[in-house]
Amino acid sequence: MAWNEPGGKDKDPWGGGGGNRNNDGPPDLDELFRKVQQKLGGLFGGGSPSTGTGNFPWMLVIGVAVLIYAGLGIYQVNANEQAVVLRLGKYHSTESAGLHWNPPLIDSVTKVNMTEVRTERTTGQMLTEDANIVEVVLTVQWQVGDAESFVLRVRDPVKSLQEATDSALRHVVGSLTLNGVISQNRTQVSTDTQQRLQEYLDLYQTGIRVDVVNLTDAKAPREVQDAFDDVTKAREDEVRLQNEAQAYANQVIPVARGQAQRIIEEAEGYKARVVESARGEAVRFEKLLAEYERAPEVTRERLYLDAVQEVMSSTSKVMVDVEGGNNMMYLPLDKLAQESTSKAVQRKDTSPIVIEEVYQRIVERLRQDAANGRRSQSVR
Repeated sequence: MAWNEPGGKDKDPWGGGGGNRNNDGPPDLDELFRKVQQKLGGLFGGGSPSTGTGNFPWMLVIGVAVLIYAGLGIYQVNANEQAVVLRLGKYHSTESAGLHWNPPLIDSVTKVNMTEVRTERTTGQMLTEDANIVEVVLTVQWQVGDAESFVLRVRDPVKSLQEATDSALRHVVGSLTLNGVISQNRTQVSTDTQQRLQEYLDLYQTGIRVDVVNLTDAKAPREVQDAFDDVTKAREDEVRLQNEAQAYANQVIPVARGQAQRIIEEAEGYKARVVESARGEAVRFEKLLAEYERAPEVTRERLYLDAVQEVMSSTSKVMVDVEGGNNMMYLPLDKLAQESTSKAVQRKDTSPIVIEEVYQRIVERLRQDAANGRRSQSVR
C-alpha cells in the first residue's frame, strides 16, 4: 500500500513524520557509525562510547602510523656512497656517509656508489687519415665524480658515455694513419681519446670521471688481414735492417775515427821528426863547414869515407870496371863484411872499425888489380 493511500499515513519512507520507525525504512547513519565504532572498540579493547574512552583506539592507530612513517624515512648511506635527495621532485641536497632521515612520499633518495670502477667497451671499424679502415677495440674505466649531475643532468649517463667514447675515438683515429693507429701511436690514441672524452662528458654534465682509456686491439679488417700482415712483416724487416745498419755504423765509425786520429798523429810526428832532422842537418853542416875551413883535406877524406860507408852498407856486391883493362872486378862485400864482422866480434870491435877494415881491404884490392893491369900492358 502506498504511504499516501488511505490508512498509510504513518508509513513515511524517510522514517519521519513523528511516527515510530519500522524495518521498512533505510537505516539511520548515526546508528551505523555507532555500530562501527563499537566493533572497533571491541577489536582494540576499548569501552563503549558512553564511558568516555572511545577516542583511545583512534589515537593508537595514529601513533602506530606515525611510527611506521618515521621508520620508513630512515636510511643509511655507506662510506663509498652519496645520496641525492629530491623533495617533491626537485633537487634538495646531497647526503654523505651516515644515518639520515627524509620524509617518505615527500622526498625520494637515490644512492650512488662513488668509488666503484666501472668498465665500458667499444668496438668498430673506423676510417683513418690515409683512407684505410681499421678495427679498433677500446676499454674505458670510469667512476662517478659528481652524484648530482650523474643522477639529474642526463637521463642515461652510461649511454651518453658510450656515445661520447665512440665519437672521441673516431675523431682521434681519423687524424692518424693506419700504421700510426696499429703500431707507432697506440699510446697517443689512448691519451688523446681520454682527453677528448672527458671534455665531452664535462660538456654534457654527466658527472662521470674517466680514469683510464686502453686501446686493447687495433688491426686491419679481416678481408685484408693477409696483405696487411705482409706489409707489417716488411716494415718490421725494414726496422730490423735499419737497426743492424745503425749498429754496424756505431761499430765502424769509432774505429775509423780512431784510425784517422792515429794517422793525423803519425803525420804530426813525421812532420816534427823531419823538421828537427832538417834543423839538425843544418846545424851539422854549419859545424862541418867550420871544420872544412880549418882542414880541407882531412874533412874531404872523412866525407868520402862516410859516403862509401853509407853506400856500401846498403849493398852486398860491387862490380868494378878497371880503367885500362878488360877485366871486371867483383867484390863480395857481404862475405867480406861477414868475415870482418866475425873478427870484430871476436875482438869486440864496433861497427865503424868494421867498415874501416872493409874499406882498407877494398882499397888494397883495387891497388893490386891496378898494378896487375899495368904489368900486363907492359908485357904486351
